[in-house]
Amino acid sequence: MDPLRRSPSPSSSQPSSPRSPPCEMLGYVGIEAVLDQLKIKAMKMGFEFNIMMVGRSGLGKSTMVNTLFKSKVWKSTPPGLVGPMPQTLQLQSVTHVIEENGVKLKLTLTDTPGFGDQINNDKCWDPILGYINEQYERYLQEEILITRKRHIPDTRVHCCVYFVPPTGHCLRPLDIEFLRRLCQTVNVVPVIARADSLTMEERETFRQRIQHSLKTHCIDVYPQQCFDEDLNDRILNSKIRERIPFAVVGADREHLVNGRCVLGRKTKWGVIEVSCLTVENMAHCEFPLLRDLLIRSHLQDLKDITHNVHYENYRVCRLNESHVLPRGPGWVNLAPTPPSSPAIPGPSKFCRRRIRDNTTEEY
Repeated sequence: MDPLRRSPSPSSSQPSSPRSPPCEMLGYVGIEAVLDQLKIKAMKMGFEFNIMMVGRSGLGKSTMVNTLFKSKVWKSTPPGLVGPMPQTLQLQSVTHVIEENGVKLKLTLTDTPGFGDQINNDKCWDPILGYINEQYERYLQEEILITRKRHIPDTRVHCCVYFVPPTGHCLRPLDIEFLRRLCQTVNVVPVIARADSLTMEERETFRQRIQHSLKTHCIDVYPQQCFDEDLNDRILNSKIRERIPFAVVGADREHLVNGRCVLGRKTKWGVIEVSCLTVENMAHCEFPLLRDLLIRSHLQDLKDITHNVHYENYRVCRLNESHVLPRGPGWVNLAPTPPSSPAIPGPSKFCRRRIRDNTTEEY
């Protein structure tokens, strides 16, 4: 069984209120058909998922994203056409609609070329945090309108994959300083990029050092322990937290190995297997763990935490800064966004309660 697959929990269903005892049914009603209705409606509307990739140049961010979705969703610049290094951090976004078995996914990828490549990297994270807050602001401005759209376009960043250089030592001061700020604004999943440059022993030692640095500096990466809803979530997410950061290798070419067609990187020492249709080689690469986390098991949870925690914190700060004065039903007066991004508080009990009740509130 896949270690990152969610399994239904009998204890996850909310107990009935003592004031409303269960009613004994005399026959079949068809309440369960609401699940089919929700599925049909969701498939018609499709889904939205926004990923940001952060890391210095040359860590294989574009290749990793193409490997993740098994398509050319991001085209990197050919080696012969590489221009001069950008003097400032420039964010680039691209949107694709991916369809698989009738399910449509509107995927938005945001890359951060130039991050950490300069001699002076002071406050190089400001454009990234500014972009994330800008997407929150756009959603907020649409949400507070008296006449709102039936469906508000969601451009908020649901997950940020942070690529750690495979130095084999520990996190750089730049990584620590940036992650401390980033984790308060968005879900962060750190990965060890180009893990094939490390031996198995070096990889595990490097992982333990990174985990120690994250714990020492109180950097709470995804999945956050305080948001585990039940026993099954705690068991599943505990296994994930033990393996974070994932040691990954990107590849976009298939090779024949022992009669099997595998996706991997070919070197003069052999083929580094990234993924295969029949078996996953965790000894070579932990890419399947990253894929399952982002797509197969936690995609909706990433979106829920973004909406109920990170966006809610931003919304509370903006409304407090704007000195909201109600002038009538549905009237909200928001001041312009200040030049400096608002301080984002930590997750509150209210936000945690919103996450637990998210399924009930949506449906």
